[in-house]
Amino acid sequence: MATSIYVGNLSYEASEEDLNDLFGEFGAVASTKIIRDRETGRSRGFGFVEMESEEDAEKAIGELDGTSFKNRQLVVNKARPRKERPRRF
Repeated sequence: MATSIYVGNLSYEASEEDLNDLFGEFGAVASTKIIRDRETGRSRGFGFVEMESEEDAEKAIGELDGTSFKNRQLVVNKARPRKERPRRF
């Protein structure tokens, strides 16, 4: 089962491919997703990476949290389960 990792304080120029390459150094990446503003499409400065192995995810978190990536200090930790929020219309 894939392990989801939260990646915060991302540079607005960072791409999903950049995240894939960065985390790929630690093991197999199942998916990457940068969260974007619905109206502008601009990055909101955070995203998620799913790694296929729990062990590789733990290694990536330990190595990458606090490191500099595209001139920003990354915040990397295990993603918390998403809370259900009421839909706004």
